[in-house]
Amino acid sequence: MVVEPALEQLTTLLDGAHFATPDELPSVVSLAGRVLGWETRIYLIDYAQRELVPLPVAGSPLPLKEAVAGTAAGRAFRLVEMIAGGEGRGAHMWVPLLDGVERLGVIEIRLAPTADPAEPWLRNQIRWFAHLVGHLVASKSPYGDTFHRARAANHRSVASELIWSLLPPLTMACAGAVVSALLEPAEQVAGDVFDYAVEGGVVHVAMFDATGHDLRSSVIGALTLAAYRNGRRRQEGMATIAARIDRTLLEYADDTYATGIIGELELATGVFRYVSAGHPSPLLLRSGRVVRSLDGGRRILLGLPSEPPAAGEERLEPGDVIVLYTDGVIEARDEAGRFFGLDRFIELLEHSAADRQKAPETLRGVVHRVLEHQHGTLQDDASILVVEWAMDSADGLSAT
Repeated sequence: MVVEPALEQLTTLLDGAHFATPDELPSVVSLAGRVLGWETRIYLIDYAQRELVPLPVAGSPLPLKEAVAGTAAGRAFRLVEMIAGGEGRGAHMWVPLLDGVERLGVIEIRLAPTADPAEPWLRNQIRWFAHLVGHLVASKSPYGDTFHRARAANHRSVASELIWSLLPPLTMACAGAVVSALLEPAEQVAGDVFDYAVEGGVVHVAMFDATGHDLRSSVIGALTLAAYRNGRRRQEGMATIAARIDRTLLEYADDTYATGIIGELELATGVFRYVSAGHPSPLLLRSGRVVRSLDGGRRILLGLPSEPPAAGEERLEPGDVIVLYTDGVIEARDEAGRFFGLDRFIELLEHSAADRQKAPETLRGVVHRVLEHQHGTLQDDASILVVEWAMDSADGLSAT
């Protein structure tokens, strides 16, 4: 086992990244890789989640993008697994790039000719290296626009910039639950927002859809999200939080409204409680089938004074998945005016469950089908958030 060079690699990466700007980080990663004779390259997933985009390394030619579909790099991203591009010693590896369990892209690693990828210590070193690089990419991202420009196929709208600046990471996992969300169109989203938090054995989730599809919608969405977080951080109940959102919209955005779902999942019991304000009913996916919609906890739209509703309640079974979505998913229309529809949405969810796809990959496939239904141009935001309850649900979201 080669301990000293492995430790030197990690310290080279940490020391080099200390003052590195985002555009300098890929070269720091490359330098650290060379300690063990590796050639490394970071590929970030584009916002549409269709291509893996290489980041430039000083003094090295820039390779081509890698498609998520039909490539070894894409397979590593989709399955969250190390994928070998060659056999035997000196293998060519594709390794998932993660921040926690949030998929950021992949790292290409060409091992030294004498390296044997079957060696347990080497696979552990690759995994530690990739995890550390993922955290560094995430932590450096706010300090420059390099990563954003790489991931953006087109320029975001101002409305979309506002929304994305407020959202948490798309995927979160803890002991007992996974939360994952996706919004489309990635660079034009306006009124859809989501949030989550985990504290004291409870997973808090919310999804909101502000009226319209423009900059004003983003402002309404931002106010709604801020009021939700403010109430949640005050440890208010869901009905009280909804009333706080009402007051906020009435005071600062008169004559407007939003739909929304506010939910809480108790990790110890699997009890899911929720309040629904004019929003499509969540779906319950159990053993690979959508068994029912959750129609309780109803109240009128957010932004309109309402009597406090009694929360809906559902007792989950291990492995159950709650699916929240906005109406832009099922109301997407093709050129003949035909809706995408709830039945087709359910069919896709069940097909993904049958294939045992992980939550982030399920969402990626579903929203792409919705986009294809409208030939790549959505007339409304289409957003999905899933919450899975199972003590081993986070397994498989870390690279192996």
